[in-house]
Amino acid sequence: PGTRDPLWSRGLGDVYKRQIMSKIVLIGAGSTNFGLGTIGDIFKSKILDKSTIVLHDINAESLKNTELIAKKYKKKLNLNFKIEATTSRKDALKKADFCIISIEVQPRFDLWDQDWKVPLEYGFQQVFGENGGPGGLFHSLRVTPPIVEICDDINKICPNAYVFNYSNPMQRVCQTITTKYPSMKFIGLCHEIASMERQLPDILNTPFENIEYRAGGLNHLSILVEAKFKDTAKDAYSIIRKKGPEYFKNYVNDHEIWGQKPGAERGVFFELFNRYNYLPITTDSHLGEYIQWAYSVADHEAILEFYTKYREKCLTFYENEETYQDYFDLQKKPKERVVTIIEGIIQDLNYEEAAVNLPNKGFIEYLPENIVVEVPGIINKEGIHGIKLENYPFDFSTLLLSQVSVMRLTAEAILEKSKDKALKALLADPIVTNVNEAEKLLDHMIEKQYQHLGYLI
Repeated sequence: PGTRDPLWSRGLGDVYKRQIMSKIVLIGAGSTNFGLGTIGDIFKSKILDKSTIVLHDINAESLKNTELIAKKYKKKLNLNFKIEATTSRKDALKKADFCIISIEVQPRFDLWDQDWKVPLEYGFQQVFGENGGPGGLFHSLRVTPPIVEICDDINKICPNAYVFNYSNPMQRVCQTITTKYPSMKFIGLCHEIASMERQLPDILNTPFENIEYRAGGLNHLSILVEAKFKDTAKDAYSIIRKKGPEYFKNYVNDHEIWGQKPGAERGVFFELFNRYNYLPITTDSHLGEYIQWAYSVADHEAILEFYTKYREKCLTFYENEETYQDYFDLQKKPKERVVTIIEGIIQDLNYEEAAVNLPNKGFIEYLPENIVVEVPGIINKEGIHGIKLENYPFDFSTLLLSQVSVMRLTAEAILEKSKDKALKALLADPIVTNVNEAEKLLDHMIEKQYQHLGYLI
């Protein structure tokens, strides 16, 4: 469990079975980080050698920029991949084997600021406003319809393709697509689980390869469920519970690249860890979005500091090659997990991937069927198969249950273009405490973001 052994870290002679020249489509290839990061990961794969990488974006300028950089490094590294670029989604999707989606509606940060700040003006104490709370609803209502349109085309043009989604709000995007297309091979992926690979070896004083673990819940509201040592088969959670509090007080969090202080974004994190006795796998800016009391304990200073530096980095991403050149260092670890999963499907590796977002099929017993959950999965030639998390803590699952109706109602609001369902999604959210202000807020945001939310009227 939880012991992903990616091909880039192994001797290829031990695992290499057959090379398949796949067609991999990156939708949103002009996006900051995503396009170049994913191309760099594909470049590291010997199994995908000679495959075609199709870059697609509706922003022709950003797309061209990504294409030029990708072709530059392909030539520099003397690789055999074929790189194509097109603003036509229908052309991009022809005969696609794998589609990877990471899109945002522009201007991303201006709209995000509205999602975050406007609900506060109406008295709703939400944290961050990207994925949960009222801000998460408006973000979902704005970004999910274009993803539905993308999946409409996939369903017509390449219905057998695997579709990997990186766009937030992950819970609600995935819930909407799997509601409309329950047979589509649609999987949500998030890099938050990588925190376990960074943190557990230090806490347990053993190499990551000696740790078995499983984590799960809802995306961005997930906990470490079990951990043990491989060599002795002994439980490791008692050590995590004993050493964790002191470790995380001094830990420079997962956003250390932004220069934050030690222990940043650990207010909600520690409340959950201490009261539920399970280790969260992410920090306040995500955890706090779903919990009604989170605002009172969240580390707002660190959240704002992270956001400010993240925004600046994204907006200046292409100005300095040093920002992205490491993506093309073939000796460095891949940026994301999607290429390892594609390799696992092609090579029928039957390995366990630490976190995938799929409709619940008894994987977390306390949650309803078909609510999208984040759980480990087995990867083989048949696809991605969720794993049941035995002994999932009921107490923590009650926090997850508070999001079930919000996820369903958000999906229905988008698919039915229903303002009434959008309001009910707001009213189901634990962050929302005033019915009249909620209705006013919805009207205000539809007017303010009419270009994107006007379909609800």
